[in-house]
Amino acid sequence: MFSEASQKSESQNGHGFGTAPVFLASISTILGAILFLRFGYAVAHAGLWGTLMVVLLGHLVTVPTVLAVSEIATNRRVAGGGAYYIVSRSFGASIGGSIGIALYISQAISVAFYIVAFAEAFQPVYEWVETIYGFGLDARWVSIPCTLLMLVIMLTKGAGVGVQLLWCVCVMLAISIVAFLLGEGPESIRPEGLNLTARIDNPDGFGTVFATCFPAFTGMIAGLGLSGDLKNPRRSIPLGTIGATFGGMVIYVLVAVKLGQSATPEALDADQFIMAQVALWSPSIYIGLGAAALSSALGSIMVAPRTLQMLARDNVFPIPRLNRLMETGVGKSQEPVYATGVSGVVAMVFVVIGDVDFIAQILSMFFMVTYGALCAVSFLEHFASNPSYRPTFHSRWYLSLLGTVMCGLMMVQISAFYALIALVLMGGTYIGLRRSRQDERDFAAIFQGTMFQLTRWLQTTLQKSRVMTSEGGWRPSIIAVSRLGEHRLGHFDLLRWICHRHGFGHFLQLYLGDYTFPNEIKARLHVDELIKRTEVSRASIFVDTLICPTFQLAMAQIAQMPGISGLPNNTILFEFDEENPEEIDEIKQGAQLAVNSLFNILILRSTGYRFGYKSSIHVWVTEENLKNAPMMLLLAYIIIGHPDWRGAEIRLFACSDSRDAEREADRLSTLMIEGRLPISMQNVTSISYDSLEALEEEVSHRSTQADLVITGLTGEDLNSDDLSQILQRYDEVKDVLFVHSIEQILID
Repeated sequence: MFSEASQKSESQNGHGFGTAPVFLASISTILGAILFLRFGYAVAHAGLWGTLMVVLLGHLVTVPTVLAVSEIATNRRVAGGGAYYIVSRSFGASIGGSIGIALYISQAISVAFYIVAFAEAFQPVYEWVETIYGFGLDARWVSIPCTLLMLVIMLTKGAGVGVQLLWCVCVMLAISIVAFLLGEGPESIRPEGLNLTARIDNPDGFGTVFATCFPAFTGMIAGLGLSGDLKNPRRSIPLGTIGATFGGMVIYVLVAVKLGQSATPEALDADQFIMAQVALWSPSIYIGLGAAALSSALGSIMVAPRTLQMLARDNVFPIPRLNRLMETGVGKSQEPVYATGVSGVVAMVFVVIGDVDFIAQILSMFFMVTYGALCAVSFLEHFASNPSYRPTFHSRWYLSLLGTVMCGLMMVQISAFYALIALVLMGGTYIGLRRSRQDERDFAAIFQGTMFQLTRWLQTTLQKSRVMTSEGGWRPSIIAVSRLGEHRLGHFDLLRWICHRHGFGHFLQLYLGDYTFPNEIKARLHVDELIKRTEVSRASIFVDTLICPTFQLAMAQIAQMPGISGLPNNTILFEFDEENPEEIDEIKQGAQLAVNSLFNILILRSTGYRFGYKSSIHVWVTEENLKNAPMMLLLAYIIIGHPDWRGAEIRLFACSDSRDAEREADRLSTLMIEGRLPISMQNVTSISYDSLEALEEEVSHRSTQADLVITGLTGEDLNSDDLSQILQRYDEVKDVLFVHSIEQILID
């Protein structure tokens, strides 16, 4: 599935970092510009209580995600590429690639976001220059040179120097936060007391406040991008990411409480640098903002190239030369120099644009999709109970499910438009990747284990419930038996029509002979052919083969086969061709055994007509077959519900050998009305006959053009020596379905 370069990279330890770089990259990204610039706004508009709710809801996404990441990371060796590596190895290259490309773009753009925020830290300098010299400076005077300088450092020195710089900026970040928490601020802006609900007049809605602040919590897996450079990812990733997430949550709560204690809502709303007024030393806040933004940018510029490098190693991009260039690493640590250069160009484009709000919304969307995917991987692995999934760190399935759901809800809450764009872009990427990766895992493979567990649970639950079939209404659960199924399709079509929505069908191809390995291989090949037939015809039926020495022994095994979805098999469908009446003897043996085992019997007499235009079904009910009438009518109703029979009509012929034929027709009409069957009263015809020959003439006369004729069989007919002649009646009509109902079926 993956390239040799990708496999090779999985054995490399890069720089061999420990846990500290993971923690530093994550915590420095979590404690970013929003902490210093927008948390005062949150307390002013949502109140302290509302701000704490923002923190709580945000961490309902981040906590399940870091737990899921930690769990997945301890199940297998995590190489370079971080979150992309985890998703691609769990979901496959097609799905992982579509998410990985979105993740890389967001990581590269986040460099620009943090650099632009870093430039905001120089606001006092801009004001001083404008006051002294009358010259207004644009933030790009700072952001563009800083981007270039950081890019040069990463290209020349690599991630080793980046981690050293992270230590420095994190120390400055810690000092600024401590200075704020220990400060008091001027008395002129202090509230009279701590009010949990105080906020300004006409505040922004909670959704707006949440959307503004949520990007602050999205950096918890920033350190995951260093996975290829970690000495022990299984230890460092859980410790680093979980520690940074909970540490960041505590700091956000402390800062929110401190803001609520130190300034009124009006003061918080009036000054985005309100923290500078509260801190022991005002410049520490600007230094902290610069440190937070710079550290976040450093973390992103280290992570993004490594994601791009792993994407290229997996040949995700459609241009081979691009893959070869981007996967190239330099030195023993395989530093992604070319990928770093490309990431720098992407970042520079958005730095020049300089629209922080636009960048923030795009970032949130792509990060949220990634987090939702990570939680989904963890949930599906839990639910599938795959024996190969053996992580040493365990999350909980309900936490992963909560994270997945919350990611979806938050995406819509933040911006339904940008959420749609993100999903459409990834959907298009996935379709493009699938075209060149037909043999790789897709959604069907992902959910195979999940569907196995769900099916197993449903089967056992339904069996334990012991619900009687009559209590829930009769529905067909049919086994179609054939020795010539590869040559005749009549009963295959009939089965798929009956079981389209209302029942379950099991098409069984018999092979008479001894069970041997060569015969088993041959039977498996036939199963593949039958599966292809179900795909072409869109049949919702199960197909299989059975090898048995005799037809009678095969029927004994079929009668004991378990049903599906807690519903026992209740009907067996046989078929013979009108030009091969010798097949009837075999059917007679099987039908008698099935009746003795209390199965309903359907026998289809096929012709070359193949159900014609599928526009009309004629149901013939006689006094002898009145017990079969409910099943015959119900089958006709089910068949015309299939799209192939759209617009078809049912005609009912009530036959009696007495003078009370009209009364029998009225009884059946009442049955149809009470049962809400779609048969017009104009299509109900009463017929009187005085002999079987007369009845056959009526059938031949009235149903010659019918696409399917349904009639009944009595128990005496099935045991009669004349069964062959009975099944060959009505030789002027086309396809005929003979019905014998063992069950007492009610149409109410």
